[in-house]
Amino acid sequence: MDLKLSARELAWQRRARDFAETWLFPHEVELEHEGRLPSSLLRRQRSAVVKAGLNGVNHAVEHGGQGCTLLEQTLINEQLGKATGALWAVVWHPADPLKHGTKAQIRDYLIPSCQGRRRGSFAITESGAGSDPRMVKTRADLKRGKYRLSGEKWFVTSGDCSDYLIVHAHVDGDPDKPTLFLVDKNLPGVRIKRVPKFMHTYVYEHPEFVFDRVELDAGKVLGGVGQGFELTKDWFVEARLQIAANCVGAAARAAEVANDYAAGRVQFDRPIRDFQAVEFMIADMAVEIMAAKSMVYRVAAEIDAGLDRKLVHARASAVKLYASEMAGRVVDKALQILGGRGYMRENPVERLYRDVRVDRIWEGTSEIQRAVIGGQIKKRGLAIYTGWM
Repeated sequence: MDLKLSARELAWQRRARDFAETWLFPHEVELEHEGRLPSSLLRRQRSAVVKAGLNGVNHAVEHGGQGCTLLEQTLINEQLGKATGALWAVVWHPADPLKHGTKAQIRDYLIPSCQGRRRGSFAITESGAGSDPRMVKTRADLKRGKYRLSGEKWFVTSGDCSDYLIVHAHVDGDPDKPTLFLVDKNLPGVRIKRVPKFMHTYVYEHPEFVFDRVELDAGKVLGGVGQGFELTKDWFVEARLQIAANCVGAAARAAEVANDYAAGRVQFDRPIRDFQAVEFMIADMAVEIMAAKSMVYRVAAEIDAGLDRKLVHARASAVKLYASEMAGRVVDKALQILGGRGYMRENPVERLYRDVRVDRIWEGTSEIQRAVIGGQIKKRGLAIYTGWM
């Protein structure tokens, strides 16, 4: 069994690391202090993404993407995940369901999204619906060949910088007809209700959107009527794997900062890393990162090798659960090692401490992941997690 990364995989890893160190890290403190980055800088970053060949890494070359394997995407997202303020979001990954679009939808949405000429956001969560998509109240009523979309969506990540939304709604209010719609933001009836402020600093916003009888033709249905839940599940799998990779990167950076500090910080005539209390924390951090990295890489490679779709969903939940909770534990230890310095916003560990907390919530809470995992064990047995297949 050869577990070494290939030359191509290592090249993608280096490319992402160089991009993060050149275009993301230098702007972290500015983003933290100002709350946003200048539009001129964001434009330069967008051009730099294309120049670096990091645009649309999750889509095929014929659709304007880079055609990266999932393992290559994982290596990329790990490096980008080291940046604070979710600056990794500067590098766009058009939603997976877009590849199931019609020729016209691929031409009008997917290809320009991969190229950086358009940007979309996924809109599913509502005030009364999150983990249970059947509770969605946004509806699309079909009348005389046109859909009238009405409802409200919360936490639409990067919705402020997107020009279209992928909206999960129920046709005619029927939860058995979950459907995705492509909704241009400039259509009459689409408006931002408010832009909440959150615990972390984020390069983009998470607005709440209102849809007031937005008129859509049948060409705006993505996939097909009733296919929304399955397509959304595919998007969740992709998002959960990206979050897991980001978490590995965030934990690694926090550990590196804490380890360097512990080697240079002298108290009682010796570096604090020589004290067993600190040394054991560093050892625990290293082992946790090693375990999570092994898990994330393995699952990505399994999916690339053709893992059964049902097992993909099961493994993605396990990866997201472990990596997100691991990142919280590692960053917490890193902050403890840094002491008061770790509590200062100018320190990347402080920012990571706030950044990674959401990873146990969005795209499926830790509790939902445990429910998925428990259900899979009941249905298929422990071996889908504990066996080596």
